[in-house]
Amino acid sequence: MANSKYEYVKSFERENHLLPDTYIVIRVDGKGFHKFSKFYEFDKPNDEIALEVMNDAAHKIMEKYSDILMAYGDSDEYSFLLRRKCELYERREMKLCTLFASLMSTYYMFYWNQYHPNRPIVWNMIPTFDGRAIVYPNFEVVRDYFSWRQVDCHINNLYNTTFWNLVKLGLTPQEAEQRLMGTVSSDKNEILFKECNINYNNESEIFKKGTILVRDYENYRVQQEDGLSSRQKQRQEKIRKKAEISIMHVDIINDDTWWDSRPWLKE
Repeated sequence: MANSKYEYVKSFERENHLLPDTYIVIRVDGKGFHKFSKFYEFDKPNDEIALEVMNDAAHKIMEKYSDILMAYGDSDEYSFLLRRKCELYERREMKLCTLFASLMSTYYMFYWNQYHPNRPIVWNMIPTFDGRAIVYPNFEVVRDYFSWRQVDCHINNLYNTTFWNLVKLGLTPQEAEQRLMGTVSSDKNEILFKECNINYNNESEIFKKGTILVRDYENYRVQQEDGLSSRQKQRQEKIRKKAEISIMHVDIINDDTWWDSRPWLKE
């Protein structure tokens, strides 16, 4: 770009480079999805097709960027774990947040129209997402982060499942909310079982546990990145891109084996 007397305005720009050698999690959240889900008449308490749209969008983002080692999704949000040595966009926070939010919005619209050819997205009610970046100093905290998100999924889904089944029984939303005020998990399970004839344990795992996307390697070997040439780094990127992206709906809170069998998540 040619220099000009107006170029001084660039000096007002500020970049926040995320701390090096730390784990980055990018979380995208749907903006106004309560209104969005009402407009497109989502099934309650869970719309499985809407969840698959989210999962397909997240999967596509993982395919596009090999620096993403894992992602976890529930409802209208997704969290992406970037590897510790990630240099995508030089770790610039605003670039990463806007990239992931815009990709999720775009891919969500694309896959929605694939699943709903007779009910496409209309211009005045489009899916939009915001994004935030969080850095974590060690993998123990990273694991606690994803455990937190899965616990949140369980709490919200148990409440919503009970709430909407009470509404189906004839209660108004206000009455159902009042009925559930102050209840704990065991109370909600009892209401579902005794009044709604639903055993919560038999509910679909995607609803109770959310969705985990993770890169899985065969014959994995520890990869040292310090001091590698650009060609060697490109070779490692190709290996990451070729890794299979597994889709799971399992417990990642208490299952140590799940984490221990994937040491590459810690690198």
